[in-house]
Amino acid sequence: MVHNIMPGTEELLLREQTSAYVGIDPTADSLHIGHLVSIMMLKHFQACGHKPIALVGGATGMIGDPSMKSAERNLLDEETLRHNQNAIRKQLGLFLDFDSNSPNAAQLVNNYDWMKEYTFLHFIRDIGKHITVNYMMSKDSVKKRITGDEKEGMSFTEFTYQLVQGYDYLYLYKHYGCKLQMGGSDQWGNITTGTELIRRKEGGEAFALTCPLITKADGGKFGKTEQGNVWLDAKYTSPYKFYQFWLNVSDEDAQKYVKIFTMLDKKSIELAVDSHLLEPHRRELQKLLAKEITTMVHGEAEYLKAVEASGILFGNSTSEALKGLDEETFLTIFEGVPQFSIKREELGDNIIELLAVKSSVFPSKGECRKMIMGGGVAINKEKVESPEINISENELLNDKYILVQKGKKNYYILKVD
Repeated sequence: MVHNIMPGTEELLLREQTSAYVGIDPTADSLHIGHLVSIMMLKHFQACGHKPIALVGGATGMIGDPSMKSAERNLLDEETLRHNQNAIRKQLGLFLDFDSNSPNAAQLVNNYDWMKEYTFLHFIRDIGKHITVNYMMSKDSVKKRITGDEKEGMSFTEFTYQLVQGYDYLYLYKHYGCKLQMGGSDQWGNITTGTELIRRKEGGEAFALTCPLITKADGGKFGKTEQGNVWLDAKYTSPYKFYQFWLNVSDEDAQKYVKIFTMLDKKSIELAVDSHLLEPHRRELQKLLAKEITTMVHGEAEYLKAVEASGILFGNSTSEALKGLDEETFLTIFEGVPQFSIKREELGDNIIELLAVKSSVFPSKGECRKMIMGGGVAINKEKVESPEINISENELLNDKYILVQKGKKNYYILKVD
């Protein structure tokens, strides 16, 4: 998990209980899995007896970090930022202990609290004079934007971002005894501006530690799907979809992710990887990864529901499991499955009438009858025993759906209007 580390950091951590912080941008009211690497760093940090500080960037969120971006971002108002902060605090509580009386209990801070009354004149006098423009221009995040192809260039607002982030570090150093800042490798320039500011202004020593930016083996962006980000909040990414994301990572990525996104010890991980390599087709490593992280984020009950829901699509589940699904999970599992609308008053009709006339699951009554007789049709995961049965309202899932299975892999949904 370590990409770059400032000399002396390891010695500091072995010598004393250290406070370290990670900055989180409150641009949404949920974290996504791109945030998880730095959060897992804080989690490990706390597990080793050190004190984690999560800094929600209410002030910096109003400006926008130029690192790894080619365009300015939309600026948020204070009310939205406060709402986002409260939601993020709740999610961080899944990973960090904020509530105990332990000396290394986690803390949440918001840089808006110390920036909102700080005037521009005071800032450029107190902070700006300690860092030269030459020093700021040498940072990769600035150089790329100024010498790159983008016609927009870089605004003064974004150019000063590293000074604002550097001041955060200085503030936490002075008021919270914070001596370490951690973040993704793209943050190295911003973090070291902070250590330099602390050295020049306070004569103090502070440190930096970055983790690699997580990539996918195929070069695609980690945490992005066709639907967008994979969020921690169930209202944006359902626990089932969240579980499926981890279940579907490649073998190569699973070997990497299990070390980063779980709290399993080294020996357990090595055993799991070795076992997986013997029978990769069983995807046991992906299952372990998905279990650990889904349980950590959504709890064991939601994890078990996701496992059961996954079994439904692949044939080894019961009608009871299907009936236990909420509507959102049901529709997520069968996303893209052909749907036919039928009227409620048509329920009670003979099954052949329903599947071959009122809908187009079968092209003809004859083919429908033949397949039922051969045992190849199931309604809501239960095999249809006779072509003479009628379908009633009792068969409805969530009071509006009927799942028809034709053969092993062909699914259809009848939606009752």
